[in-house]
Amino acid sequence: MNPIARNTICLWFDKDAEDAARFYAATFPDSAVTAVHRAPGDYPAGKQGDVLTVEFTVSGIPCLGLNGGPQFKHSEAFSFVIATDDQAETDRLWHAIVDNGGQESECGWCKDRWGLSWQITPRVLIEGYTDPDPAVAKRTFEAMMTMRKIDIATIEAARRG
Repeated sequence: MNPIARNTICLWFDKDAEDAARFYAATFPDSAVTAVHRAPGDYPAGKQGDVLTVEFTVSGIPCLGLNGGPQFKHSEAFSFVIATDDQAETDRLWHAIVDNGGQESECGWCKDRWGLSWQITPRVLIEGYTDPDPAVAKRTFEAMMTMRKIDIATIEAARRG
């Protein structure tokens, strides 16, 4: 039995917590499914023996997936921010999410097929919009505002002016 981390993010799923956790573990570096727990008895969203919770990590962050039923949905109020190092990594992660039943959004945001939001954010973008030079920060931010998936070459050009 794995002891649960002191601070663990609990993500509510209808019934697909294990599928989601396995997708995240296969997609993101430093991610894994560490335990699958079955319900010891019937509960409102399932029966004895169904997968109740799944312990996993996403890029080193401990998570618990709970198969709690359909009453609560994910929203953009919570998202994972994944900092990427280059365009190849940005493209790979973006397409892994979007091309597997997910959907694009604005400014590097997308949703996976379970409705969980992700920000696939190149480090160069973060460095640009937090630059101490307000003109650089503004140019970077304005370039980002026109994008869905972040294009690093365009961000770098905006930073240079």
